[in-house]
Amino acid sequence: MKAYEFPAKVTSEGKIELPDTVLHQLSHDQQVKVIILVNEPNEDEEDDKAWHRLAAKQLLKGYSEEDAIYDTL
Repeated sequence: MKAYEFPAKVTSEGKIELPDTVLHQLSHDQQVKVIILVNEPNEDEEDDKAWHRLAAKQLLKGYSEEDAIYDTL
């Protein structure tokens, strides 16, 4: 069995784009085995995201309809 390692991108349609260099090395109608590895965010990144969500939620919580007048300035 031969293995190829390369970065790939998942499109907005949910499809994985393979680099042309890899596609040229594969035979048409060939069965392949796919293993997908993704980077997991570390704990600090997760904490940062949680703080950003909380800050945005708290900021919007203090916004009222009367404040909409300032949006037109």
